[in-house]
Amino acid sequence: MSLHEELLELALEIAGETGRMLVGKRPVEGPAVVQTKSSPTDVVTQMDRAAEQLIVERIRAARPADAILGEESGASAGGSAVRWVVDPIDGTVNYLYDLPDWSVSIAAEIDGRTAVGVVEVPRRGETYLAVRGGGARLRDAAGERPLRCTADVPLNRALVATGFGYESRRRAHQARVLTGVLPHVRDIRRGGACSVDLCTLAAGRVDGYYERGVQLWDIAAGTLIVEEAGGRVGGLHGAAPGPEFVLAAGPGTFEALHDLLAPLDPARD
Repeated sequence: MSLHEELLELALEIAGETGRMLVGKRPVEGPAVVQTKSSPTDVVTQMDRAAEQLIVERIRAARPADAILGEESGASAGGSAVRWVVDPIDGTVNYLYDLPDWSVSIAAEIDGRTAVGVVEVPRRGETYLAVRGGGARLRDAAGERPLRCTADVPLNRALVATGFGYESRRRAHQARVLTGVLPHVRDIRRGGACSVDLCTLAAGRVDGYYERGVQLWDIAAGTLIVEEAGGRVGGLHGAAPGPEFVLAAGPGTFEALHDLLAPLDPARD
């Protein structure tokens, strides 16, 4: 078994176990909010922490020398070429409200480059996976099939996903950006979980996605899945994707959406 295959198998196993735990242990009345982060709407539940603890324990048991970057626990050093990038619940507010668009997102880097990505969407029964150079696939009740982004979709026929930040000033500017985008596209969708939005793009269910304020753990697995599905992920004006801005779409659509967004200054608050 190659290193890529080993990492993929482990990521799939851990993401599946974590997803089942999160579904099975969610209280009927909803999980308790442990704390808020950047604003009262940016919540952390006890299940975020429990999920990350489970993921880290499983990685440590299987590969004790690897580094790990987790949303809740931060970075821990390792002695191998592998680093795991973990979001235990992407879309915590959706999880809190028992909405289906939340995920367990696990990526594995080798020498600083994402090699494997898995996004588990338990409430939809979907597992998205990709290996660099090996394509992207979706597993669900119907079996397993390859993913492919749409391409060259004219903006007036493009369905575009986006997300909003937690701070009121950022949201106000994002609303202004949205008013500049909406008249020129087919419509807008707001799912509430970056990793799920990226996988939805990879599956051809939306034609583009953009957002300001996402972190590495939000996009690490989903970016690889989009790229292996034939799409492109970047920032503005050739920058890398990151907290400043993320834009994703298939060829042709990416460039058109970028040129629509750039004059709207979407990477500021």
